[in-house]
Amino acid sequence: MTSALLLDALAPLRSNPARAAVLFDIDGTLSPIVDNAADAGVPEPTRQLLIAISRRYGLLACVSGRRASEARAMVSIGSITYLGSHGAELLQSGWTEAVLDPGLREWTARIEQFRRDADTPELRRRRVRVEDKGPIVAFHWRGALDEEAAKAAVDALARQAETNGLEVHWGRKVMEARPPVQIDKGAGVSALLRRVGAETALYAGDDVTDLDAFRALRSLAAAGTLQHAVCVGVRSEDGPEAIEEEADLVVDGTNGMQELLAALAAD
Repeated sequence: MTSALLLDALAPLRSNPARAAVLFDIDGTLSPIVDNAADAGVPEPTRQLLIAISRRYGLLACVSGRRASEARAMVSIGSITYLGSHGAELLQSGWTEAVLDPGLREWTARIEQFRRDADTPELRRRRVRVEDKGPIVAFHWRGALDEEAAKAAVDALARQAETNGLEVHWGRKVMEARPPVQIDKGAGVSALLRRVGAETALYAGDDVTDLDAFRALRSLAAAGTLQHAVCVGVRSEDGPEAIEEEADLVVDGTNGMQELLAALAAD
């Protein structure tokens, strides 16, 4: 995409940045995907562009499947808002702790018990990484020596989670066990945008969980809550086709996102 076309797509936000909200997924969008999620990081040029955007626009928020505190540590900007655990946690600038959606608190202990029971020596032998996300537990098999065998172990855990009354969600080489309550980026983004009263909004993401945020923005625009919404899909080798199909604008990987961030930050 040429710079002129990119600036044209972003014009509704750039024309009145004080009333605009820009929201970004982190992994695969701001940060390159790596085999071990703990090794992921936001490149310094991207971080500097985010700082410039935070000073220009009414709201900058990072929306992640990671816990909000982990997302803040990863991006390393304390003056912006974070939605963690797919929108279940809100961590605003100046807050020391994230606030968990009240409807999820009663499920936290059950999720923790499921995580402890699932984290067996056999699972570790398969190199399945277990991630504690508070009200969510995730099982990653990216980078396992035998990804097919690791995926089979995760499939068995998914069946067990459903037997225990939990909901199962799949992403890019990850399965999440969640409480049977609505937890998605769309619900979190909708609540946040209504709270701040933005007139225009942009959301960028690369995975199936980001589609909920795309649909939330379009729903808010259809209802007249937003005057304009821009959904940005981040193209990747193993990303879902629906990201490109449902996006208004598609960029190539995290490098393409840097170009978009630069366009948002430009005078």
